Amino acid sequence: MELTWFGHSNFRLAHGGAAFSIDPFFTGNPKAPGDWRTALGPVDAVLVTHDHGDHLGQAVEISMERNVPLVGVFDTVCKLVSQGLPQELGLGMNLGGTVRPAGVAVQMVQAMHSSASGTCAGYILTWPDGFRAYHSGDTALFGDMEMFGRFQHIHLALLPIGGHFTMDPEAAAQACKLLGCDMVAPMHWGTFPILEQDTGGFRRHLAEAAPGVKLLDLEPGGTLTI
Repeated sequence: MELTWFGHSNFRLAHGGAAFSIDPFFTGNPKAPGDWRTALGPVDAVLVTHDHGDHLGQAVEISMERNVPLVGVFDTVCKLVSQGLPQELGLGMNLGGTVRPAGVAVQMVQAMHSSASGTCAGYILTWPDGFRAYHSGDTALFGDMEMFGRFQHIHLALLPIGGHFTMDPEAAAQACKLLGCDMVAPMHWGTFPILEQDTGGFRRHLAEAAPGVKLLDLEPGGTLTI
């Protein structure tokens, strides 16, 4: 797995010949590279957790320029189609559903947050070789995270720690305990002054709540092979 973090909740996940852009917020993101089209690299689909601007970002542009599907909640995709996204590129779905772009099972799961259209969601991606990654989207801590880990082993979790709009570091550490994940990459921190500014607090809480979970330290724009 090649994991690239572009700041905030913006990731590229590439594994087994398939790559995905999730919540591609580049323009207006102070942590993102200026030449984002080059930095992003090839992708097979764009996944959007909800339609707030710091998550929808450049999803429509990427989808149209690269002729790849834009996956999101049905109502949000319908809104984007009405605003110019080609119908054939919109891949709307809903909570509990699974689609398979590039042969990877992409399951949409619940998240506790708001959205201007539809609802907020997270994604669990399962590659054919069994590697499984969970991008929670913006969310508060909720008990059903335990069910995600009970029914499918999560190797990598991408979780917000910023507080104010999402879980804070302590709650995110508890999420790791519920999920039973192997590794975690914190997101939605450091982008703006209102958010948590470093991962120190999360590291301390994680050591207490889920000491077996490996914390991945990522710098915006850097790629980590795991």
